[in-house]
Amino acid sequence: MTEYFLQAFIYLSAAVIAVPLANRLGLGSVLGYLIAGVVIGPIVGLVGSETNTIQHFAEFGVVMMLFLVGLELEPKMLWAMRNRLLGQGGLQVAGSVVAVMTCAIYAGYQNSVALTMGLIFSLSSTAIVLQTLSEKRLNKTHAGKNAFSVLLFQDIAVIPMLAFIPLLALPELVEKAQSAASHLSEQHEQLSLVASLPGWAYAIVLLLAIGIVVLGGHYLSRPLFRMVAESGAREISTAAALMLVIGIAALMSLVGISPALGTFLAGVVLANSEFKHELEANIGPFKGLLLGLFFITVGAGIDFSVLFASFGEIILITLCVMVIKALVLYFLALIFKIKGSDRWLFTLSLAQAGEFGFVLLSFSVQQHVIPTDIAQTLSIVVALSMFLTPGLFILFDKVIYPRFQVKTNQREQDNIDDEGTVIIAGIGRFGQVVNRFLVSNNIKTVVLDYQVSQVDTIRRINTKAYYGDATRPDLLKTAGIEEASLFVVAIDNRESSVELVKYLHHTYPKLKIVARAFDRGHGHLLKEAGADVVESETHHSALELGVSSMQLLGHTEESVLRRKLTYKRIEKEASKRLYEFWLTESEGEKFSNDFITLFMRYEERLKQAMDEDSVLHQASEEHNTPTSNNSSEHLAEKAKSETCANQ
Repeated sequence: MTEYFLQAFIYLSAAVIAVPLANRLGLGSVLGYLIAGVVIGPIVGLVGSETNTIQHFAEFGVVMMLFLVGLELEPKMLWAMRNRLLGQGGLQVAGSVVAVMTCAIYAGYQNSVALTMGLIFSLSSTAIVLQTLSEKRLNKTHAGKNAFSVLLFQDIAVIPMLAFIPLLALPELVEKAQSAASHLSEQHEQLSLVASLPGWAYAIVLLLAIGIVVLGGHYLSRPLFRMVAESGAREISTAAALMLVIGIAALMSLVGISPALGTFLAGVVLANSEFKHELEANIGPFKGLLLGLFFITVGAGIDFSVLFASFGEIILITLCVMVIKALVLYFLALIFKIKGSDRWLFTLSLAQAGEFGFVLLSFSVQQHVIPTDIAQTLSIVVALSMFLTPGLFILFDKVIYPRFQVKTNQREQDNIDDEGTVIIAGIGRFGQVVNRFLVSNNIKTVVLDYQVSQVDTIRRINTKAYYGDATRPDLLKTAGIEEASLFVVAIDNRESSVELVKYLHHTYPKLKIVARAFDRGHGHLLKEAGADVVESETHHSALELGVSSMQLLGHTEESVLRRKLTYKRIEKEASKRLYEFWLTESEGEKFSNDFITLFMRYEERLKQAMDEDSVLHQASEEHNTPTSNNSSEHLAEKAKSETCANQ
């Protein structure tokens, strides 16, 4: 027992010392963990043979990370990114496999070994890349989203790779290790539900396992977490979250599926659950700690004796792998029109080998595809490439990104020395009108905008505005978000506005949120994210222009105003129904066939209502019924009052 305490103390001490120092030096936490592992392992020798065992345990941090990633991805969002997932991810894996295999064959490796090397090195480090992108707030950039698509495809591709690798077994290795292979087979059967099943039965078990995860996550998890929440025991809530992740990982392992992929699927299923944020809060600390432990074991597991014995060869292979992957990724960035600094971020962030490379290497040795001595060398190559990845991010931060920054935005964010009842994000043509109306009614506002030229322009007309990114939590706190009553989202970026509304809704539930929508689809996303009121930037002005057009064509003011009210009534009903349909049935597709059918139905209803109004008005005129006069005056007054309110 004492030995376990000492080992735990060593690992934790290394992390506590190295990570803060690395962050202070701008190296990032991942590189800090890796350095800590190298120091306590190969350099000082405080840890040794237990590193591989601990690494298998620490890999569960990757499983937890993918579960949390899945929680952030709603199914319709996953469907929306299918083109990037299959296009970029598929081409990256295929291109990397072919390129690495070609170079390995040229270097003298056997065809089956070269192909296996291609499969191993085609994978990138999900743990390092997502962790680093999240720390640097780059996960929402265009490059970050594309990198995530590639990583997700790679994680899914591990499954067919594991199925394919045994077909590449070398006869001479099989003969040498026949007895060992028999022993491994017996162990495998004890830990697997599908080891001795025929292909058709394995497929059924596989589908059943996935069905259990999907249906159980959707129907059983909610009553379970509701019961746990009602108990009021915080530790039981944490235990339930861990039980869910560990149980799914165990089930996936028993049926031969990647635990990481299984928990990712469960996360996607639970993305719309009301307990989503509770799960994130409970799993987050364990994920961070285990991921850190995983990175430490990678550093501690580097065998310097093998490294020094073949130093030149290992360094050459590592650099070749990273350059080959970078070239493939850069070519993909050109094909998919990833521009500017995003192209380089996409290229550099995925140029390493990944943690699943260790899994495939171990599996390849067990299946007699790669000799042990070659596997040891390749293992160091994987670890070194992961070790060099934080350096690539530093290269991007310090050298590449500054060259692509817009010069007008190269200034520090303003110090906000004011607080208001309302915070307005975005002072463009839309935000200006909102701000002027509120200020003229003696409502104190704090205006934020990330466009330097816009802030400077608005200050020239004596309107107080601050330069700063409204999506930054620290800036929002400085602006008085905790005391504000209302937040107006009027920034000129669709995705950022939705993310901002989502953050505000969950972090400050009592805060009222009003958001500007560019179109109907954007409005649906804002409503779903939690906005209390959503207004289209062109709806009211376009309707008023239509009213003026009809009057210029000779229609009476009374008739036009009456039809305007009819239009607004049906439009309000249609907007509500279309949003409900989009939310529940259209899977997030903006223009699905069913959505268009429903939209056209309301268009027909609108036309019918206008025709009925025309017929009724004509009939009243023919019979000289004055009763419509008072009604018309009432409608006209109502329409005018609504027009004034909207303007």
